[in-house]
Amino acid sequence: MEKTTIEKNHLNHNERVIVITGANTGLGYETALELAKKGATIVMACRNMDKANTAKNSIKAQVSSAVLDVMEIDLSSLKSVRNFANTFNTKYDRLDVLINNAGVMTPPYGKTEDGFELQFGANYLGHFALSGLLLGTILKTDNSRIVTLSSAVHKNGAINFDDLQSEKEYDRMKAYAQSKLACLMFTFELQRRLDKAGHKQTISVASHPGIAMTDLSRNMSKFQYYMIKYTLAPFMAQSARKGAQPTILAAFGNAKGGDYFGPTGFREFKGKVGKATCSELSQDKDIANQLWKISEELIGYEYL
Repeated sequence: MEKTTIEKNHLNHNERVIVITGANTGLGYETALELAKKGATIVMACRNMDKANTAKNSIKAQVSSAVLDVMEIDLSSLKSVRNFANTFNTKYDRLDVLINNAGVMTPPYGKTEDGFELQFGANYLGHFALSGLLLGTILKTDNSRIVTLSSAVHKNGAINFDDLQSEKEYDRMKAYAQSKLACLMFTFELQRRLDKAGHKQTISVASHPGIAMTDLSRNMSKFQYYMIKYTLAPFMAQSARKGAQPTILAAFGNAKGGDYFGPTGFREFKGKVGKATCSELSQDKDIANQLWKISEELIGYEYL
């Protein structure tokens, strides 16, 4: 769609706009459903338009008053991310909450169309780029938030600057942990940069779902999936709906910049939502700054 053909949506002052990546399934779908109940306009940013429209119809069937806008984005393509941002910024005057939710988990080795390792590119770099490209609209919106999903697995992660794209060696779980550590480091570094620039009306917060039964497990073998589902899941895991609660708190609840929410049960697998624990490495300012600069080089765009 050409930029000149898009009519800007002029919303009421109190009508909040929320972008959720990966809103058609799992945690993203449950987050969209719950926030639609609160009267917000939900922009469902999804890769598969057929699945996105099916999810939209499902939400409308449950929340007849839901205001839903399906827009296409492929976070493994910087071109797609730029196209989404251009379209959104033309259609909307405000963005109250950006929820960086979409992701892939432990796939076989693959690269994005830009040459990045798939998990690092889709889970982290795509959202790093999206946040920057939407930041102008976010900063114009009072009490706005950028919410980025991490994982308790980040505690096992490291940022391997010598092999950031796993070209020398690929371990799917190490690559996943690196991508989720990068997401959390981004959250903290973004807040530091917002503070330094004096942007007090916008905060950066993070969440993780614990162990939630979503289709991220699609890369497991059937044996692994059913073993977990019927043996470990009843004790260690929770539903996608419960797994979405930390993100909903981060988006709409009482939070300050740099907060990180998740389940508070045993090892943060499941349970009541509260402040989550993070690794010492995730708070390393020097590594975060280095990662930020490299990320800007990789996406070809600088901000803050």
